[in-house]
Amino acid sequence: MASIFTKIVNAEIPCYKVAETDDFLAFLDVYPNSKGHTLCIPKKEVDKIFDLDEATYTGLMQFSREVAIAIEKAIPCKRVGISVIGLEVPHAHVHLIPLHSMEDARFLQKDKLTVEEFQNTAKAIKAYL
Repeated sequence: MASIFTKIVNAEIPCYKVAETDDFLAFLDVYPNSKGHTLCIPKKEVDKIFDLDEATYTGLMQFSREVAIAIEKAIPCKRVGISVIGLEVPHAHVHLIPLHSMEDARFLQKDKLTVEEFQNTAKAIKAYL
């Protein structure tokens, strides 16, 4: 059965898209640790990040870097943190989280945003890509 991320890639489920290439997709996390929290995924469904072939792994990291740079320009924060945990969805993904404090990296407190805030945030990040 396809993961929720594969359903997003296939446009079966909507997302707040930030960036896309032939091989990768970046979209806002709908349960963000902080405003601008973005997920970067390979379009190819592979459960664990270290099971990705070398070219896909390297490509995902390069893609994530470009998105992180755009996030840092668009969202006021001290820095953009990166996390790869992968327990909640069986599809390799990178969390890019605008950090204001270490609390933003803990996955305990979630920001609640309106649809308009999600749309404006995605648009702001896209503007720097």
